[in-house]
Amino acid sequence: MSKEAQIKLKLNEGPVDRILRVALGIVLMVPGLTGVAAGIWLWLAFLFGAILLVTGLVGFCPLYTLFKINTARK
Repeated sequence: MSKEAQIKLKLNEGPVDRILRVALGIVLMVPGLTGVAAGIWLWLAFLFGAILLVTGLVGFCPLYTLFKINTARK
């Protein structure tokens, strides 16, 4: 793989930030998975929860990069 094709993701989320994102992501996805919520709220909660879960697990948030935020230890 060429250097141009590689994407470098630098961790920009600290441990507390990551734990909160994963926990909130799971909480937001549960109503959709259990059928408690319905309609547009189900999809919005599930989508937002999935985004939080993935960014929390990976440790990288594109919006943090855009706004130059870094909660990771330096």
